[in-house]
Amino acid sequence: MGELMIRNVDDETVQQLSSLAKRHGRSLEHEVLTLIQEGLAARAPGEQEDRVARVKRIAAMAPKSVAQTDSVVLIREDRDR
Repeated sequence: MGELMIRNVDDETVQQLSSLAKRHGRSLEHEVLTLIQEGLAARAPGEQEDRVARVKRIAAMAPKSVAQTDSVVLIREDRDR
């Protein structure tokens, strides 16, 4: 496994990372690694295309001849009950 050293990190950033690590019960090193991995996973190639394809598949399920009710209207009706 490789190693990575990050230099010239300002004190405020280190403090924020330390606070996050403490809140999550992790070491500072583990917290930084987790943040890096999550950031990379969010930018995984094809992820955006997968979301678009899923939205199109769901949209294709709704019949074109039937008008769709705005979700805001449905939520308001539900709250008014």
